[in-house]
Amino acid sequence: MALMNLLFVSSYSDLGGGETALVTLARSLDPARFLPHLLVPRTGQLSERWQSLGWPVHVTPWRGANVYFIPALWAQFPAARQMEAIIREQKIHAVHAEYHSLPFALPAATRAGVPLLWTCMGWWFHPRLWQRGFFRRPLAAFAHSQAIKDGFLGQPPFMPPERIEVLYPGVDTQRFHPGVDGVKVRFDANIAQDAPVVAMIARFQDVKGHDVFQAMAKQVVLQIPEARFIVAGENTQTSADDSYKARIIQAARQTSLLRKRLSYLGFRSDVERVIGAADVVVCASRFEGYGVVNIEAMACGKPVVSTNQGGPSETIVDGETGYLVPAGDAAALASRVIDLLHDASLRAKMGAAGREHVLRHFSMESNGAQFTRALDAILSS
Repeated sequence: MALMNLLFVSSYSDLGGGETALVTLARSLDPARFLPHLLVPRTGQLSERWQSLGWPVHVTPWRGANVYFIPALWAQFPAARQMEAIIREQKIHAVHAEYHSLPFALPAATRAGVPLLWTCMGWWFHPRLWQRGFFRRPLAAFAHSQAIKDGFLGQPPFMPPERIEVLYPGVDTQRFHPGVDGVKVRFDANIAQDAPVVAMIARFQDVKGHDVFQAMAKQVVLQIPEARFIVAGENTQTSADDSYKARIIQAARQTSLLRKRLSYLGFRSDVERVIGAADVVVCASRFEGYGVVNIEAMACGKPVVSTNQGGPSETIVDGETGYLVPAGDAAALASRVIDLLHDASLRAKMGAAGREHVLRHFSMESNGAQFTRALDAILSS
């Protein structure tokens, strides 16, 4: 049987949470049935990762659509015509897009006569009145969490809720597993192997709450002076993100309690080793659509302390696999982190429960099976 060519279209070129989830989804598909292609507007970490897996990458320039796009106009843009040409040339059987590429990819797929699926990754995407008919057109649509789905549909929903399926991104539980060696990460950050470590992994954006993490860290240090903190992530997308990053790092350098205790590691492709170096993983976001790092941490058997806004409230079992606290509450984050750092048996118990929770609900395999069922349904129709 000939392989079916699937084209994944992404407006993003770096490897943030959404792009990592995309790679994991493609890896979960049956290689005997599907060949995943990638289409991006520029090369970057995502395309490099894709090519390293032996899959085709196509590059054609476009600028991701903003939330005010006009469907009929965007359908005529050169990007849509170029996507259509690639679909035809590569004999693509189905297309998958994200929000910012959808205004080009949907008309391209329609004109080429192939079905399209798309995934909503942001709860803040609220369709305008003139866009609602456009979003009713795809044969299959996913949201990365119930919080994202609810935010996108609005109240009352502008289309039947059953038209959008919640598809939680899965993680590779063989890559992310208990016992991952974090020695090199500690060495790189000049941290003693027996020091208690708290980690955060997030790109530099205000919504990620690096300032809240720093405020939390200062409170932890007052009770556990030997505690150390590591933050991994880069992937700045705009000048505003660059300014935010500069402010955050300057604040850390100017704070005596953190100057020698907090290390910003930059982008790390070995995220599992960053998690392996930690005793506790923290998500300080003001809002998280999904929060894939929380899932990765639980898969590694690490307890998570996370804000409760959005996806984390759906993926973390409060008091069993970690703790949920109000967004922006540095004191609450610190209190839970201190409890965990003081109690190794509690960390082990929560870590084991988290691993089991991921295996049951958030594995790469279950994610791929759900996506494949939807894909088979639209291909057969």
